[in-house]
Amino acid sequence: MNHDDLRDWSKQAADWIHDYHEGLRERPVRSQTRPGDTRAQLAGQAPEQPESMEVIFEDFARIVPDAMTHWQHPRFFAYFPGNASPASMLAEQLANAMAAQAMLWQTSPAATEMEEVMVSWLRDALGLDPHFTGTLHDSATTATLSAILTMREKALNWLGNSQGLQGQPTLRLYASEHVHSSIDKDVRIAGIGQESLVKIPTDAGHAMDMKALDAAIRADREAGHLPAGIILCVGGTGIGACDRIADGVAVARVHGLPTHVDAAWAGSAMICPEYRHLWEGIDGADSIVFNPHKWLGVQFDCSVQFLADPAPQVRTLGLRPEYLKTLGKSSSMTDFNEWTVPLGRRFRALKIWFTLRAYGLEGLRQRIRNHVAWAEELAETLATLPGVQIVTHPQLSLFSFALDSGDAATEALLKRINDDGRVYLTQTRHDGRLVIRVQVGQFDCTREDVMCVHEVVKELL
Repeated sequence: MNHDDLRDWSKQAADWIHDYHEGLRERPVRSQTRPGDTRAQLAGQAPEQPESMEVIFEDFARIVPDAMTHWQHPRFFAYFPGNASPASMLAEQLANAMAAQAMLWQTSPAATEMEEVMVSWLRDALGLDPHFTGTLHDSATTATLSAILTMREKALNWLGNSQGLQGQPTLRLYASEHVHSSIDKDVRIAGIGQESLVKIPTDAGHAMDMKALDAAIRADREAGHLPAGIILCVGGTGIGACDRIADGVAVARVHGLPTHVDAAWAGSAMICPEYRHLWEGIDGADSIVFNPHKWLGVQFDCSVQFLADPAPQVRTLGLRPEYLKTLGKSSSMTDFNEWTVPLGRRFRALKIWFTLRAYGLEGLRQRIRNHVAWAEELAETLATLPGVQIVTHPQLSLFSFALDSGDAATEALLKRINDDGRVYLTQTRHDGRLVIRVQVGQFDCTREDVMCVHEVVKELL
């Protein structure tokens, strides 16, 4: 296949993409295949000789779409949709065609400078203070890992990278029980250890108990441990729990600790001024992460980390061997590989630029406002069904419900819903109880799509 072939097949692929999205509502949302079905249709070994693109494309259309859960389906209400607006898809095609490795300014001047500008566009759109700068990661897991590694090094006076963790004091990080599991993964990867992530209890509003946080830090210091940082959440994955950011920052300052705020999905809603009370005090944070690839329609992967001061993170993650140095480097050149874990970096800023310009902030605000309103309406309607209880009321566009008759009945209902295929929901446990989560956030969903959840639940009860 050459570039002339690519031009022709790209046109056919564009037609297939159009038809795929146009027909999504007719497909079951969740894959209906069984384990091994796809593997059985794939050759056991790579071909020795080239095959025609006609055959390859036919096999793709025959094997792949029906064996996928359709994340762009307008009735995908599980997890948090990894949205991909058409404008973002187009930008991703162009970035893929250039296939730049954006590790240094000199290897990707446009990608680097566009990243700087897009971070500032998003900072201003979310109402953050102008002192924040930042960078792009693949996901919130990596962004939070970068923040945790920086907390580790600051606490150890920068000795962790050079000497390792053996013989160092036992570090402690603090988070609520509602934080995403990526925090747990990150403390393991960072070498701090699961047992050193102290889960602080929450109050009746599901926010971290600040008195308990203060007491835990003091107790750890008395025990000879070394507190390293506090991780707060805005929009916990399970039920949308939000910590009181201003109070958390205040406790952190008393103890001289940095703070990282995980606002992976809910952060996008802060383009709407009326929701910013959910992270009041955010300008006092040291690090913030949110994912435009969730609620803003920027294709996965694209996570933004805002930093009050990038210097500690660059000191932690930066490494400049001779072959990565830019001769005659200007102070205006930023090498973003020094801000992030991977050396290799994709040109992610392009799809932010396309998306924000194609829909405008007001267009994106209206989508988010619609999703919040439709989630509230759906929760009210589900509550009228016999035996259905709204367990956690909508936090932005996320809420949960369950059946009064117990976990087994709730689990059986969820299985019937997802086997039915018209909508896709997931579960979590809240206060020891199995609940069904509903998250409204797919880029192209309509009110009718959202209210389809009510129809399906009513029919399958």
